[in-house]
Amino acid sequence: MVELADVRAAAERIRGLVHRTPVMTSATVDGDLGASVFFKCENMQKVGAFKARGACNAVMALDEESARRGVTAHSSGNHAAALAYAAARRGIPCVVVMPDSAPQVKVDAVRGYGAEIVFCPQGEREAACERVQRERGAVLIHPFENPYVIAGQGTAVLELLDIVGDLDVVLVPVGGGGLCAGTALTVKALRPATQVIAAEPDAVDDAARSMASGERQPTVANPRTIADGLMTGLGEPNFAIMRDHDVRVVTVSEDEIVAAGRFFLERMKIVVEPSAATVLAAMGRIARELSGRRVGVVLSGGNTDFRWLV
Repeated sequence: MVELADVRAAAERIRGLVHRTPVMTSATVDGDLGASVFFKCENMQKVGAFKARGACNAVMALDEESARRGVTAHSSGNHAAALAYAAARRGIPCVVVMPDSAPQVKVDAVRGYGAEIVFCPQGEREAACERVQRERGAVLIHPFENPYVIAGQGTAVLELLDIVGDLDVVLVPVGGGGLCAGTALTVKALRPATQVIAAEPDAVDDAARSMASGERQPTVANPRTIADGLMTGLGEPNFAIMRDHDVRVVTVSEDEIVAAGRFFLERMKIVVEPSAATVLAAMGRIARELSGRRVGVVLSGGNTDFRWLV
């Protein structure tokens, strides 16, 4: 199980490799909710997403013998780019498995960092990645079921708390659960009374079902959502951490995600991908509960080709 000490160690290990991203506020959001909301802008992170934190921590923690074999993972885009970036910084080979439906902007980013890409259908990512491991001997850096990745993702909220101080609520998106698990264990270690809420598309609601039932539930087969970064099923260690730290999951509709993404563009003048926009959509769903509270929000990424903007 990952602990706060691991998150603090990750923060030191990745110092100089990732940005200490800014925190933004919006008078409009504060006014609408009657709350004080602080947006941690991981959309402005290296590779355009929080994933740089976990990938850098995992790659830099490898021993020399393992690192020489190179690294691999499966990802819809952000972890792929992050792993490619981290591998390039360490000077080791990287091959990533991506679904053939991945946004072109994310494919271009991965190639730009020098990694090799193997494409496959969305539902065959894990099998394709296993083949790459067998054939090349590469070390798997799982996008969310890796303790170093989870610890690295927790550094985003570690910075947020350092910048803004006490918070009543922290919201993050949830897909595989790396960011959510890292956030939950960090928040609860430092601010036990702070509530952690995860935002998830209605179309991919396995995290919500898992938390409601107390047992990890299967993901939705062939999900249809514009939040491409959240289509992966919740990981086993991630679910355990979320369950042990009382994370609540709020699901949101596709229309709500689009409206939230538009708000960030039109009112806050920042680009977020649909996966990141889920947090604002979730706040709309529970607006009354947030009134009078200090709310921290992690905007997970900003890599998008705007196909969702209709």
